[in-house]
Amino acid sequence: MFSPDQENHPSKAPVKYGELIVLGYNGSLPNGDRGRRKSRFALFKRPKANGVKPSTVHIACTPQAAKIGRSTESPIDFVVTDTVPGSQSNSDTQSVQSTISRFACRIICERNPPFTARIYAAGFDSSKNIFLGEKAAKWKTSDGQMDGLTTNGVLVMHPRNGFTEDSKPGIWREISVCGNVFSLRETRSAQQRGKMVEIESNQLQDGSLIDLCGATLLWRTAEGLSHTPTVKHLEALRQEINAARPQCPVGFNTLAFPSMKRKDVVDEKQPWVYLNCGHVHGYHNWGNKEERDGKDRECPMCRSVGPYVPLWLGCEAGFYVDAGPPTHAFSPCGHVCSEKTTAYWSQIPLPHGTHTFHAACPFCAHQLAGEQGYIRLIFQGPLD
Repeated sequence: MFSPDQENHPSKAPVKYGELIVLGYNGSLPNGDRGRRKSRFALFKRPKANGVKPSTVHIACTPQAAKIGRSTESPIDFVVTDTVPGSQSNSDTQSVQSTISRFACRIICERNPPFTARIYAAGFDSSKNIFLGEKAAKWKTSDGQMDGLTTNGVLVMHPRNGFTEDSKPGIWREISVCGNVFSLRETRSAQQRGKMVEIESNQLQDGSLIDLCGATLLWRTAEGLSHTPTVKHLEALRQEINAARPQCPVGFNTLAFPSMKRKDVVDEKQPWVYLNCGHVHGYHNWGNKEERDGKDRECPMCRSVGPYVPLWLGCEAGFYVDAGPPTHAFSPCGHVCSEKTTAYWSQIPLPHGTHTFHAACPFCAHQLAGEQGYIRLIFQGPLD
């Protein structure tokens, strides 16, 4: 289900249902992707269905299931850990007491076109029983089935107009064990469930966001990914910017974005930006201000005072809503991507803690700051 070499038909290209991408990582986990623990998960069609038939305890009538959670037990296909904004190593996330359920949710994919994917809360343990914590809300439905919610909830938001440059945020809902849709509880772990929203469904669409209370996943359909820029395209854009030989207005040295393989190491040619104005420079010590622990700097070009940070290319292609040039950067982290991509993510309220929401950079999960949450970059070309 997760890689082409698992298919029993080497002559045929495997059918891909879609991919789940964990927000807050720029192409891979800090120490690299390993086994079932990675920053993006591809869902391929299995040779045989692996669904569980309905019973009086749960209703997971499943053509094909992918199980997601914190547990490393064998039933879990994708192991998800808590996302720490800007984390540089896996140890940063392991020091946090997790709020993600061990068996958080499952995604059920139809094995025939159009390969509809639906999400259900909770998952099956080693005994093939639905696993819910002691404090989780549970109830019997009118038709005699048991339904329930995970302790901290599985929230879903479907963007309006799909995952495109015209997308607008939808409304966050909670999904039950049976796939029913509810309004949000007062807090993530409240015993009282929200009101059922019967006119909405648990069907995922391109760009749907899934929040597990500690990590947020982006669902991209195979069709949606076919219109998304590839890593090769992003690399070509990087080379195009560097070929223009942007210069530091102070030191007149040529700036260059480092290769995507060195996306976390500050290079001596690295572009830096003043976040209040967008002027791009090389690193220098001009205009250091003592206020706010020395974090603020004065721009030599326009004299505006504010944070001064290195720029990083956004390498996770699945977060892009278009294939436009990398002209804008998120604030305050400095991750660079297309204007429409920054505009899209700056308007998406992502769950934070037990009952708050804020916009965040998809590449590092830092909460966005400033009036818009992003800035237009102003490069200076070569003088010759």
